[in-house]
Amino acid sequence: MYKNNITRRSFIEKTSLASLGTMLAVNGFSQSCTGVQPEIQGLDIHIFSKHLQFLNYTDMANAAAEMGFNGVDLSVRPKGHVLPERVKDDLPKAIEAIKKVGFLPKMMTSAILSTAEEFTKDVLETAASLGIKYYRLGYYRYSKDTSIPESILTIANEVKALSVLNKSLGIKGAYQNHAGPHVGAAIWEIYEMLKGVENEYMGCQYDIRHATVEGGQSWQTGLRLIKPKINTIVLKDFLWVQKNGKWALQNVPIGEGMVDFKAYFKLLKAYNINMPVSLHCEYDLGGAEHGGKNISIPKEQVFKTMKKDLDALRVLWKSV
Repeated sequence: MYKNNITRRSFIEKTSLASLGTMLAVNGFSQSCTGVQPEIQGLDIHIFSKHLQFLNYTDMANAAAEMGFNGVDLSVRPKGHVLPERVKDDLPKAIEAIKKVGFLPKMMTSAILSTAEEFTKDVLETAASLGIKYYRLGYYRYSKDTSIPESILTIANEVKALSVLNKSLGIKGAYQNHAGPHVGAAIWEIYEMLKGVENEYMGCQYDIRHATVEGGQSWQTGLRLIKPKINTIVLKDFLWVQKNGKWALQNVPIGEGMVDFKAYFKLLKAYNINMPVSLHCEYDLGGAEHGGKNISIPKEQVFKTMKKDLDALRVLWKSV
């Protein structure tokens, strides 16, 4: 009798939650000065705090909430919003600020590459204790004195050691694919790095902008390869432009560049990939795009531009 009562109660609770979820999906999300809860089946979008480093933690959190973000991807690295050597003192202050506006402390970006680095354990232990779920690693570089396969094997061992530490702390690492000479510009490199590593504790922070730069029309193949490893996502846009007779990359607002967001979002939905998202605004924002502490344009202009990107992403997501 007792077991049947529990089952019946669980059924009623689940049915009620399902009805509530349907109602929310129909009516969209509610927005207030205490932040925005993620849409049902929608994008959980965090603003990269690198672009808000001209603000203190309280003002950063308030600005993110007022713009309508779901959270903040905290920059916890050298020249970041939180410095690694001050992580025990300052990260709790940053987390307190984002919690006050109703955000959950899900994401941070670090420069961590090894368990042997000076501040790795301090950063990860502090972050995990405060409830942060995901952190992005720094960028590995190839040695000129070692072959590519040998380098990837060495890096894979570093990543595996970090994943063991992550497991002991209950936090998940992510390595971003980044165009250029960094390790991981090609998706297959990250795939090889993550072989033999538990997906639960180490994965890929997939960046469609960089995947498009490096992959051209083949980015969909790379996405298919790495999709089981993806645990967070970066969104931004770009164009190829001619400058002084040479082709160069130029970052632009969402929807104004070459990233095929509709095709990308269709695949994310088809693959059931709905991970925390970090929005990067790396076009001209008066220095905010580079993490400047002092900016040359009014902060209201920065906020307006960020919100435009945020709104564009939500429209694109709903359109497919």
